[in-house]
Amino acid sequence: MKKLLSALSLTVALLSGAQAATVADVELQPTIDVQGQSLNYYGAGIRSKFFMKLYVGSLYAQQAGLSAQAVISGDSISAVRLNILSSMITSERMIDTIEAGFEQASNGNMAPLRQRINNFVAVFDQAIEVGDQFTLVSLPGEGVEAYKNGQLLTVVQGDDFRQTLFAIWLGDEPADDKLKRKMLGN
Repeated sequence: MKKLLSALSLTVALLSGAQAATVADVELQPTIDVQGQSLNYYGAGIRSKFFMKLYVGSLYAQQAGLSAQAVISGDSISAVRLNILSSMITSERMIDTIEAGFEQASNGNMAPLRQRINNFVAVFDQAIEVGDQFTLVSLPGEGVEAYKNGQLLTVVQGDDFRQTLFAIWLGDEPADDKLKRKMLGN
């Protein structure tokens, strides 16, 4: 019986560890807890530009097998996590990149979102350092919570905002097609 329990414990430990991932030396947790819900690691990739690794983007969701559209417009909590890899990511560049992402994801119709975008990009006002982690939590029916290094910085209301934000990474014309595929586990 003792050998059986030891073997079972080892098997559980190996299976639990197998779900974790490391991308560009960033260890990604197999699960994260958000509002009392456990979100499972879905996939991750590297956002690169001009052969520079900028950040690791990862996706966490409550259920497996979702399409990008199901994550964007679905009714379960999900999260995009950005782990900063490069000192080339400054506050100004991140704000410019997020603004450009909203422009693309909203097909240029940013007016209904403008005030909320302004509130949201304030998350990136403080200096950004290599190793910083931003977690953007999609709360269907509510909006988005934005965290930096585990600290809640803002809550932005509205499903339209939430869907447009997540479309930056997972939409039909994402910021980076390869990153989108990797985040979706492909």
